[in-house]
Amino acid sequence: MSTTYRVGYFVGSLSSTSINRLLSRALIRLAPEDLEFTEIPIGGLPLYSPDYDEDYPPEARALKDAIAASQAVLFVTPEYNRSIPGALKNAIDWASRPKGTNSFHHLPAAVIGASPGKIGTAVGQQSLRAVLSFCNARQMTAPEAYVTFTPGLVTADGEVTDPSVEAFLTAYMQEFRDHVVRVLTVLPRG
Repeated sequence: MSTTYRVGYFVGSLSSTSINRLLSRALIRLAPEDLEFTEIPIGGLPLYSPDYDEDYPPEARALKDAIAASQAVLFVTPEYNRSIPGALKNAIDWASRPKGTNSFHHLPAAVIGASPGKIGTAVGQQSLRAVLSFCNARQMTAPEAYVTFTPGLVTADGEVTDPSVEAFLTAYMQEFRDHVVRVLTVLPRG
């Protein structure tokens, strides 16, 4: 009997021309077959405030429900000003609140991102990892993946045109799958 693992994924950019959205398509295409992906949208969330903790708006409840339906999460995000995009941080704030209902607690997680710059999204990923550590997510710490994105590297349907990048991303997704299995073996989710 084969098991399918439900992975919710976040695209940190709200841009209609996001290279990280293209990267997410490539990752899904290259992932092992037993990973099933659902995007968790973040663009419609209002700005988080503790004033909402007693009565979450529908968009925030939908976010928490989508994470609860996932057995793991994958963050595919750009770096903004040496950190993470505000929309992504806002989504994490919503998901980790109210106190005692942190959606990321013990959840297997991985981080990857693309940028046209030579250091990829290295500094932004470190910022995101710090936030996820506080949220007690079970992070895949290696391999790290900072993709230097060049025009045409990934087609609109997620095909990677550089064989060495394709091989690296395939190995990354296999390691992510193995990480998910290891974490869920010790910390099963409902």
